[in-house]
Amino acid sequence: MSQGEAAGRGAAKPQDQGWAWMVLLAAVMLQGLTLGFTSCLGVFFTDLQHEFQASNSQTSWFPSIMVAVLHGGGPLCSILVKRFGCRFAVMLGGLLSGLGMVSSSFCKSIGQLYLTAGLITGLGSCFSFQAGVTVLGYYFVRWRTLANAMASTGVSLGFTLWPLLSQYLLDEMGWRNTFLIFGGILLNCCVCGAIMRPIQLASGPLPQSAKPKEEAGSRAEEGQLSNGASPYHPTLQQHTRRTKCFQMLQKYLAFDIFCENKGYRIYTIGVTWMMMGFALPHVYLVPYATHNGVEERKAALLISIIGFINIFIRPLTGLLSGHRIFTGRRIYLFSLAVLLCGLSNFICVISAEFSVLILYCIILSIAMSGIGALVFQVLMDVVEMDRFSSALGLFTILESITLLTGPPLTGLLVDITSDFHYVFYNSSFFLISAALFMGFSFCALEKKNKLREASKACLDNSSRYQYSETSTEPKAESQSPPAFEYITSI
Repeated sequence: MSQGEAAGRGAAKPQDQGWAWMVLLAAVMLQGLTLGFTSCLGVFFTDLQHEFQASNSQTSWFPSIMVAVLHGGGPLCSILVKRFGCRFAVMLGGLLSGLGMVSSSFCKSIGQLYLTAGLITGLGSCFSFQAGVTVLGYYFVRWRTLANAMASTGVSLGFTLWPLLSQYLLDEMGWRNTFLIFGGILLNCCVCGAIMRPIQLASGPLPQSAKPKEEAGSRAEEGQLSNGASPYHPTLQQHTRRTKCFQMLQKYLAFDIFCENKGYRIYTIGVTWMMMGFALPHVYLVPYATHNGVEERKAALLISIIGFINIFIRPLTGLLSGHRIFTGRRIYLFSLAVLLCGLSNFICVISAEFSVLILYCIILSIAMSGIGALVFQVLMDVVEMDRFSSALGLFTILESITLLTGPPLTGLLVDITSDFHYVFYNSSFFLISAALFMGFSFCALEKKNKLREASKACLDNSSRYQYSETSTEPKAESQSPPAFEYITSI
């Protein structure tokens, strides 16, 4: 036995125990450094507007690009994970995140900020975050729901600490030096990635059904075609490229799951629509508060309140949703959380006083806890784990489209009307409609499946007990005696 095989077998043992909890701790840190980092972008909104003389719509493209790339880079992350493993993807993401923020401190225009902080930092955060989520599915089986909920508390820690740190550094040394320091902080993603050592699960030989396709593909490349045609024929070469391209898309973007799995299709569409309004309060809450006379430090404190409450609510949500009562029903808890998140936005429309905004943040944080703790767990419920990485890639790239367009379009509406209330009206519309769509669609799908199973059972029973005439003529002695079937359950 080689040393590599021995190491692989040794790494396959500690699921749900031992080193798995160190990996969970690294995942907590990763989510705080990636998803949590986006919570502080609103603190720099006004300063960036003044620095680059940009409108609300132009400035909002900066956080929108970062968040959209963070979610939409899933297919690239999936390729990296399958080719090089989760550890490599996390550490590469840390390097890109740090490089992006260091480069952002030298930007001379808002367009350059789109490229450095938006694209480069967003892509690095994507690699670190999504690879960190994927590795939890391999290290945890029995406690997977709890592990996902505990990992999501890292986002809460990030929401609590990033805005306070951002406001302090912004007041002391300006946004450029602050971005430079952030670049160094984000390099800690590499440390978290180093903890996530590879795990090799026990797996059997390649199924026979999968071999002919691969062998046929290799024979085609080597010129051994059954019909004697040359693989170097231009038409055949073009056909081979299209086939490989289609297989690559199917492998990393899970279009086959989207077409065949109705639960995955409903959930992906619902979350994609939800993201059109989900990010709006995070981007515009601080500018909305300062626009209505709230001090900048108090305005930054609002985001920290959301994160602080999330620290305690998310683990409780994970424990609650992990109970056997909610097995197969977590989508309804998720829809309820989305609905509450949408309804809470109407509080900001009523008043912009600091005490009212605190009440809004408390209710919003409770709803966000449910969304954050369940969003990936529900995806794991509707998709098999061996295809989770591919399903996550398509899931995130679709939601990134709405994450990218939602804040700038809303910012354009605010520029035209000079009314920040449209931020919360838009957010409520998308969240409430998405919650109702997912809840009722899964309810209808569940009823349809139950009716199908019932009808199938009736057909099986009717065929089993169906009356049939038998011949009254004497049977030959050579025939076997009638067999008796004892039915113990129906």
